[in-house]
Amino acid sequence: MRIRRNIVVALLALFSLQSYAEEGMWLPSLIGQTKLKDMQAKGLKLTAEDLYSINQASLKDAIVTLGGCTGEMISGEGLFITNHHCGYGNIQSHSTVEHDYLTNGFWAANKQEELPNPGYTASFLVKMEDVTEDVLKGVKPDMDEAKKDEVIAKNKESIIARATKNNGYNARIEALYYANQYFLFVFEKFEDVRLVAAPPSAIGKFGGDTDNWMWPRHTGDFCLFRIYADKDNKPAKYSPDNVPYKPKKFFTISTKGVKEGDFTFIYGYPGRTSEYIVSDAVKYIAEEGNPHKIKLRTIRLDIMNRYQAKDPVVRIQYAAKNAGVANKWKKMQGEAKGIEKLGVVAEKQELENRFQEWAAGKPEYENLLPQFRELYAEVRPLDFAFDYYTEGFNGIELMSFAANFASLDASLTKEKAAALKERVKTFYKNYYQPIDQESAKALMAEFVKNVPAEFQPAVLKENAGNLDNWIDGLFTETILLDSSKVYRILDGDPSEIAGAMANDIAVQVNKSFVDFYKENVIGKRDVLNSRIEKLYTAYMKGLMEMQPDHVFYPDANSTLRIAYGKVDGFNPSDAVRYKCYSTLEGIMEKDNPEIYDYNVPQRLRDLYEAKDYGRWEVNGTVPVAFIATNHTTGGNSGSPVINGNGELIGVNFDRCWESTMSDIKYDSDLCRNIAVDIRYVLFLIDKYAGANYLIEEMKLN
Repeated sequence: MRIRRNIVVALLALFSLQSYAEEGMWLPSLIGQTKLKDMQAKGLKLTAEDLYSINQASLKDAIVTLGGCTGEMISGEGLFITNHHCGYGNIQSHSTVEHDYLTNGFWAANKQEELPNPGYTASFLVKMEDVTEDVLKGVKPDMDEAKKDEVIAKNKESIIARATKNNGYNARIEALYYANQYFLFVFEKFEDVRLVAAPPSAIGKFGGDTDNWMWPRHTGDFCLFRIYADKDNKPAKYSPDNVPYKPKKFFTISTKGVKEGDFTFIYGYPGRTSEYIVSDAVKYIAEEGNPHKIKLRTIRLDIMNRYQAKDPVVRIQYAAKNAGVANKWKKMQGEAKGIEKLGVVAEKQELENRFQEWAAGKPEYENLLPQFRELYAEVRPLDFAFDYYTEGFNGIELMSFAANFASLDASLTKEKAAALKERVKTFYKNYYQPIDQESAKALMAEFVKNVPAEFQPAVLKENAGNLDNWIDGLFTETILLDSSKVYRILDGDPSEIAGAMANDIAVQVNKSFVDFYKENVIGKRDVLNSRIEKLYTAYMKGLMEMQPDHVFYPDANSTLRIAYGKVDGFNPSDAVRYKCYSTLEGIMEKDNPEIYDYNVPQRLRDLYEAKDYGRWEVNGTVPVAFIATNHTTGGNSGSPVINGNGELIGVNFDRCWESTMSDIKYDSDLCRNIAVDIRYVLFLIDKYAGANYLIEEMKLN
């Protein structure tokens, strides 16, 4: 095991000016060993200690992870900024027809008006640490895989226990380079997070799904929250007595703007990338997985859009759901297109051919690719069925809701029953039966049509010839859609809730599907994927040995990373050249009162007509967004875009559609991240909302 670790450490220490500056998501604690010199040559004025330190305040202390998104501190009073779409669920939860914060925006006039968000947390990284030797302690080369996993699991548990003893911290250990290296991440989590400000959706989500993933963008995709702590500046449950958190570090905001070629870097929590997967996996994604998932999501979106357009209550109820479904729907389309355009499958196959030649005569590596071929062929039909199970069956809201009750038993405690009741309340608040019932019919029709019979549960086969009537009966007979009955059961003895729900038709259908898929798909799929993961551990190690001059970065896994590059336009297709920035002029060119997502608020129209831009005016307009070559993915939403001085210049919110394949293959010519220009944010806070008191909290340069 020490040999494996030494290989990784040696490779991390390598520095290659030939590697793409723009590509990669780098661990900040190792940035000095890998890319710091290149960053400084490109324009960074900071040191490794400025970026990441456990001995003094550093930029890492100004970053929060929000569970799927990133945020950054912008004042000494706990104020942080993230994307509007990251706060969308919270904004929606506070919205009603009478107080429609989605449509009209929300601006707290003072701290007393800030809105609490139960369950929404913000966590700061305390430290990250290489724990590879400790995790692999006691692992022997001749151990079987089950025993290795058992030893590793116990070691992880022990490491985490030590890291969190008597300090209130949370910790997790993540594998890097397909388990060739392990890192410990320790966090301090704050639970009292309050909504401070959000622009109307016609600004924060301007362009809606039409513009999503596209460039040029004209979206003011930001909102503001504030972290509260107890009197000792420590995490605490929500309380009116809590006070604004005093961060160790917050960003100075640059008002000088950006221009083509400027150095930028992003500091955040990218979700998942798969840069090193083999061609078989890419081929399935592009040719089977994505096309079918896109089709199923199109069905759901078409139905939601139709009903939302008819009723403002339904529009609010389904706003966050629609956005969630649409975001990945469009991303998958761009990803498949990019994979084809760049010839990723053929490129992977060429690398694999070279690897196979290099591996000849090396017992540790020479049989890896044939084993990949065999296992991916075996798992393919299971992946296909699983995709329909997650996107089709679980796309039916009633079925996902029924899962809350199908797994209950008589041991249910009073506390867990109370938590279940809160989930039930949220479901009813945001549920519209006609959408779900129509979706269920369409989704199950696709399920029957496309999923092989061997992966269809008996309850579906029995009703396949009369689907619509079966589904109508299911929605009519279940008590789950009768809130009064469900609340009456939940208010009773917790130990009797499971029994009371067990005979409900929706609960039974859910259990039939879940049990069938656990036995016939999920269990078998997990075994095969575990074997595939073990192959990747060896394959990753082999790739590193085969290419000793190549600097490898670990795939993203929701841990803190730095990505850097430059502000840059691009040529996505023949005869098309995009500038690197957009302005307020583009918003007004798209203004259309007949379309919800393009109906510019009258206040913004008035400011434009009067050219009342204040100090945020640049060349007769206001900058709105810009693009750069930083390597990003999901989870980077809300991440700070930073200049060479370590100042905030923008808030990352998207990628260009042509570059969504960057989770699998990064290309410096096509891949662009999209950020809202911080000057547009300040303009909206100041001139649009008249909330200059918030700007007074900030430090501007």
